[in-house]
Parts: sequence; structure tokens; C-alpha cells
Amino acid sequence: MIVKTIPSTWLIEEQHRLDCGPFVKGSMEAIKILEHLDCKKDALVEVTKDGIDGMYHVGQDKIMWATDKEHGIPFLRSADILRADISYHLLISSKQVANNPLFTCPEGTTLITRSGTIGRMMYARKGFDEVAISQDVLKVIPDNSKISSGYLYAFLTTKFGLPIVTGGTFGSIITHIEAENIADIPVPRLGVIEKEADRLIKESATLLSSYQEKLQESTMLYFTGVGLSDITPTIWHSWGSDLGFFTKVDVRSLRALNFNPRFNRLCERIKKGPWMPLSEICIKGTLRSGPRFKRIDADPEFSYQLIGQKQIFWLRPEGRWIAKSSVGNEVLVPDGTILVAAQGTLGESELFCRSEYITGKNLERAYSQHFLRVISDENIIKHGALFAFMRSETAFRMLRSASTGSKLQDFHYNVLPSIPIPYPEADVRTRCHELIVEAYIAREKAIELEDEARTIVERTIEEGGR
Repeated sequence: MIVKTIPSTWLIEEQHRLDCGPFVKGSMEAIKILEHLDCKKDALVEVTKDGIDGMYHVGQDKIMWATDKEHGIPFLRSADILRADISYHLLISSKQVANNPLFTCPEGTTLITRSGTIGRMMYARKGFDEVAISQDVLKVIPDNSKISSGYLYAFLTTKFGLPIVTGGTFGSIITHIEAENIADIPVPRLGVIEKEADRLIKESATLLSSYQEKLQESTMLYFTGVGLSDITPTIWHSWGSDLGFFTKVDVRSLRALNFNPRFNRLCERIKKGPWMPLSEICIKGTLRSGPRFKRIDADPEFSYQLIGQKQIFWLRPEGRWIAKSSVGNEVLVPDGTILVAAQGTLGESELFCRSEYITGKNLERAYSQHFLRVISDENIIKHGALFAFMRSETAFRMLRSASTGSKLQDFHYNVLPSIPIPYPEADVRTRCHELIVEAYIAREKAIELEDEARTIVERTIEEGGR
């Protein structure tokens, strides 16, 4: 519980608002600091395209889903915009988006989650202009003749901009923000600092686009290396349902899903070329979920940040801090580990069976038991090459077919080891690995540049705007 004493003048300035949000989140302090800056300040609404119309969300519009890209375009919800890899998604009707352009946003828009956990932001890089975004995301489009998009994003994510954004929320249980709540945010004009921050944010966005492109290139190369192409969700569903089929029962399992015709069809496609079972590719003893452990909260100085299934796919994973003394090194993973979300349901939008590659600063984080650890034997296949396949739609569908459970699914560890993995020539495997490594180097650098942009804006404000 937070107890805080505030001046009565703050209540008056907030029009006698009595909820504690703006007073304990630091928004009033941030406003006071910005007011005393020795520089020009513009209201946010004054630097957005078409004023208040430049801050919008799609509103209450019932979603019409599509089953293929011929009739649909990618649809991202509030948690989806935080992902580093946005290549997997649901599809919304193209016709619906054409009839309501508020679903879309141009490159350079600042995206702000506005419902539930509000105030998380993402800069709309290349690719975001080709997707539809849900009503749970507020879009802030800068007027490029008045302010640069990169600087506006950098400022809004600082310790001065973010508290004011979140301080403008309303609602008791489910909080929201609307354009009117943040229209008057004072945006300091910092001269040459704006240009530098804009450069850094745009360079960061370019690197993240490169990260996405290299991921997709590696997966495509891996499949072409064995004479195949990856499937799409549309192709998977076009193969029919998993009902009413006959099969020879395998003593490893009595679950029908583990023998469904679509799964067998994928396996047969792979086995027509060079392949190896998943168990023979991985280091022995590593194809398993993580350990269970007691979670004891502690200060970051003495802790690991514990990452769960949802946050692992974010560009900036978040998690609670657990004491290092309460866990062993088994919560950490070695460089190049592939973590697969190992518990969940079979819904099309669920993350169960999606994969992530762990390297760089993510090696400093701890991971819950809800992940399958996949660590390849590099004498057989390099880590990045295996990830190029594991992130594919083909691998996703095969992993789901190797599951067990009623409502909450887990992997069937008698079926999982025998999943066939395509095995291209050595030069292809090497190039796929190199592309994955290059992709994650670009991602790490992008995060560093964004942090640098935010830091120089914060430092300039702390120095009085000069």
C-alpha cells in the first residue's frame, strides 16, 4: 500500500479528482518538472496530425475474422504489438478494415496500450502499416511538419512522459485512456536533441525490421534446403478436421490427436527428404520442461527476473524478481537454447507451442517451468539452424499434435521425441544459423538504441531543457 501526502492545489488542478492514480504514479510531479523547463512546450494535441483526430483507436467494432490472406490481413491486439516477432497472428476481414480505416496506422505512429495494463508503448516500424490493430491500442500519429515521430515516441516513453500518460486513465476495475485524457500532455521542444533522439529511434526501428526479415529468410531457406516450403494456417485448416479417422494404435499414446491425419501428413512430407528425430538432434536429457521452484520476491540487486510464457515473446520481457538464493542455476539456460511454451490451450491465438531463441541479455533472466527446453547438439545441428525450423508453422502444428491433457495442454513426452526434423545440407544449416545470430544481434542493438534515445531526452529534461 502506498501512502502519499499531496498539496491541496493538486486536487484543484485535477478538477477535484479523488482517485489516486495521477497522484501516486508520479504524473503530477512530472507535469511540475515540465512546467518549469526553460524551453518551449507544445500540448500533445498541437503536434499530432489533424489535432485530436491524430489520436484514435478503432472503437467498438465487432471483429469479422478471416481464414486466409486472400480475404484477411494480420490483426494485432494490445499484447501482440509488444512482440518482437509479429509474423504469427490472427486475420481480420480485409473488407471490414477497408470500411473502417481506423484499424490501421502509418509507420512512425506511437502505439499505446489503453485497456487493462495501460501505457505500454511501441513504435510502429515497417510492417505495422500493413496490419490492423485492435481497439485496445491508442494510436498517436505525429504531424511530421511540427515534430519528428522518433522524438515524440522517445519522450512519451521517458520517466516524464509515461507517468502522465498512465495518470490520465479512468475506470475502477478495468482502466482505459482516451485521446482527451492525454491531449494536453506538455511536450518539451529540445532542439538538436530531438533530431538525435529521432535518429536513434528510427535506426532502432530499421534494425527491428531487419530482425524480422532475417528470421523469415532463415526459415524459408531451411525449408527450401530440403525441397519443401512451410505451410500456412490456411493450408493446415484446408486439410480437414481431426474427426472420424482410423489409425493403428501406438502403445506410446491412446490420444487421437497424436495420430491425426494432418499431423501424419506433415510428418510424411518431411520424411520424403533427409530428416532426423527431434530426440537425436538434441543433447540427451535436455528435451524436457524446466524445474519447479519456490518463488521468493527480492530486490533486483539480489534477484533474477523470472519470465513466463506470455512475456518471453515481447521485445522487452517483463517479470517478477525472485531471490537468487531461493533457486539454483537450473532456472537459467545456456546460449542458443530454444524455449517452447509448454502449457496452454489449443486456441489459434494461444502461444502454446510457439518458440523463442535465447541469447544476449535474455541469458541473464530466469525462466519458469512452463517451457520446453530444446538444446541442439551442435555437432549435429547448430542452435540457430534448429530454431529456424522450430519457429515455423509446420513445427508449431506438429508440436501441438504431440500434446496431451484435457483443458490445459502439455507435451506428450512419449510422442515428442519422435517428431521428424528436416535435415538440410551443412552449408544451408550454417547459413540458417548465421541469419538467426544476425537477427538477434540486430534486435539487441535496436533495444540499446531505443534506450539511448530515451536517456538523452531524460537527461536533457533533468538539466532544465537546455
